[in-house]
Amino acid sequence: MLPAFTLDLPLGKDEAMQRIRQAIAELDSIENARAVGDCAEFAVRPEERRFWSPQLSVQLSDIESGTQLYARFAPRPEVWTFFMLVYFITAFFMFVGGVYGYVQWFMGAAPWGLLLIPGGAAVIATLHLASLVGQGLSKDQMEKLRDQLDRTVAFALGSSNHSTPESETLAGK
Repeated sequence: MLPAFTLDLPLGKDEAMQRIRQAIAELDSIENARAVGDCAEFAVRPEERRFWSPQLSVQLSDIESGTQLYARFAPRPEVWTFFMLVYFITAFFMFVGGVYGYVQWFMGAAPWGLLLIPGGAAVIATLHLASLVGQGLSKDQMEKLRDQLDRTVAFALGSSNHSTPESETLAGK
């Protein structure tokens, strides 16, 4: 459900992160970005935020040829927490409905508790559909965040033409 991609950088992880921090600090066009440890985060400007606005989370890890940058688009933490809370509550009620319905069936009563299972599945399907709609509505913001990351990496690699690094793979859609 969360679009992600990777970039391979020809630098060591520590040097790559140091250069990314420097790029975030020095580039005027990079807004609402921060880097801590081996992670960086790019967010939409507060005045442009909508309920479905994404953020771009970046993690660096060592690979044989240098560093791999793993980036994933996700909703803001408060939105993600809300969705996860609804998922867990729904799963809880599905479980309780299944157990209660089984007990009803075992005791010879009408097992209406089992109706919570397809009801919960409908809620989960609706949440999934809502996440796809939100991704579609935030496509423009995702492109802006990706452009900020590309400019940051180009600056970190010392490139003046803002091109993307050596390789890129899509880890999800």
